[in-house]
Amino acid sequence: FQLQSDSVVAIQRIFTVQPSFKEPNHYGNRMAYHQGYLYVTMGDRYDLKDSAQSLSNHLGKVLRLTEEGQAPPDNPFIDTPGALPEIWSYGHRNPQGLVIHPVTGELWLNEHGPKGGDELNLIRPGLNYGWPVICYGVDYDDTPIGAGITHQEGMEQPIHYYTPSIAPSGMVIYDGDAFPAWKGSFFIGALAHRHLNRLVLEGNKVIHEERLLGELDMRVRVVKQGPDGYLYLGVDGGKILRIKPE
Repeated sequence: FQLQSDSVVAIQRIFTVQPSFKEPNHYGNRMAYHQGYLYVTMGDRYDLKDSAQSLSNHLGKVLRLTEEGQAPPDNPFIDTPGALPEIWSYGHRNPQGLVIHPVTGELWLNEHGPKGGDELNLIRPGLNYGWPVICYGVDYDDTPIGAGITHQEGMEQPIHYYTPSIAPSGMVIYDGDAFPAWKGSFFIGALAHRHLNRLVLEGNKVIHEERLLGELDMRVRVVKQGPDGYLYLGVDGGKILRIKPE
């Protein structure tokens, strides 16, 4: 859609996920735009978790689309028989954070695990991120997920995982000037542990984790960097918080 003043106009559907499924869980559905392409996450819809390993549907996937909602000709499965051409990566559970790295242009994603095993992943085209075959958590009744394994050949390992779960949500990679010491840090909202999670990476390895604002006891759902270099948080209960230097 487009905005004219404060009105929404020119509404147009450019893409529809397959299949349709009436289940109120694990939509995923974060978006990032980079160099003319739209990246969209789709959750596994919970009851259909095995769909994340199949290339015949969009569930448990990251999709890459043109501005018109089409599959670009260089998508990794464009010529794979039986595969949906919009798929960029697969084997995801419920991705809730998706960002383009402001320096490298890489695509980064966080996703919910079950009971433990939330993940931070560096997304590469055509790769399989393992769900529900490999996982660092267990099911909600404490039974193993599948065979209860964390590694399998041909499946990617997360850059970082959280056990117990923090329930990661919105994410930003900070590149502003208001907080020089935080430049390059990953900030991830936490729904279950109710804080703002800060990760420091050296290359593709997490070397430090910090948990901020836990004393507020608020579910942090959205994290954005403003043009002023401050951090803005959307929290459950209808509040927007601003973080700025003292």
